[in-house]
Amino acid sequence: MKPPFARPTSSGANLSEEPRRPRVFQPRQAVALPDAIEPITEVDVPLDEAVAAPRLMGWFGRMAWTTGGILVSLALGLAAERLIADLFATQPWLGRVGIAVLAGFVIAVAALLVREIASLVRLRELDKLRHAALAALASDRNKDGMLVTRELLDIYARRADLARARDELESSSAHMFDGAEHVRLGERLLMAPLDARARALTAASARRVALVTTVSPRALIDIAFVIYESVRLGGDIARLYGARPGLIGTWRLIGAILAHLAVTGGLVLTDGVVEQLVGQGLAAKLSARLGEGVVNGLMTVRVGIAAMRVVRPLPFEVVQQPVVKDFIPELANVLNAEKKGER
Repeated sequence: MKPPFARPTSSGANLSEEPRRPRVFQPRQAVALPDAIEPITEVDVPLDEAVAAPRLMGWFGRMAWTTGGILVSLALGLAAERLIADLFATQPWLGRVGIAVLAGFVIAVAALLVREIASLVRLRELDKLRHAALAALASDRNKDGMLVTRELLDIYARRADLARARDELESSSAHMFDGAEHVRLGERLLMAPLDARARALTAASARRVALVTTVSPRALIDIAFVIYESVRLGGDIARLYGARPGLIGTWRLIGAILAHLAVTGGLVLTDGVVEQLVGQGLAAKLSARLGEGVVNGLMTVRVGIAAMRVVRPLPFEVVQQPVVKDFIPELANVLNAEKKGER
């Protein structure tokens, strides 16, 4: 048997040289592999910090707000007491009317406070459920997955549009033994239709922003409308996924969205948006005002995507997370129609 040798494969090589024999490793260069290698998929993955709830204020901040609220409440109480006393001193019936109006005001304020507290509790429940789903995906324990499924069913128990999906999830979860499968099934049945509606809301808001930016004569109007649409879009998406944000809840939600955008670089056109615009030739065809409409619309899309990640009770595991470039055809069609209308 002839010993093996290497032949040159390049046609331009010098064939007169002696073929080089293959190199071998010496025994001392060999490295013994361990008996068991830990797979990468079982490494603990930290929770998604990009969608974590914003940190609460410290003790000094809480003390300042608490003491300030007490002082304002005392001042309002003294002012109301003096007003009622003056009304009784003027006419007794005016005093009784003042007491009735004050009682109605107190009842309305108490109802608003209860609603605000309930909205904050619901936002916190959605955030805890998302972290529990991430933990169930990492541990793959059946108990953790069943808890996530039970909480999902409780949150959407009164949603008539999800009745069939709830029944299917409840009947199918009894035959599962992996915690991750519980989370994936809940995402396919409950989150997928809600994601489609959230995409539609985001696209509609981006279209409105693009059109208003194109036709508005002042930059101040553009900024005000973008802020209004962003706040409105965040509230609509939060209500879609089961939250009921009030005034304080809306501010808390806006803070979480801005924190998410800061972490993920949301103020920059990412996801290949610039390449998409240049590749489709839109950057050369659009005028300055239409270009501003495109940019403002894409920024509104970023706000919608951030709101979905902040409020969505389950992480994106099975359903593909929306990206900015998915909404470019919508904006392109709207702006092309606007250009045709100008002609």
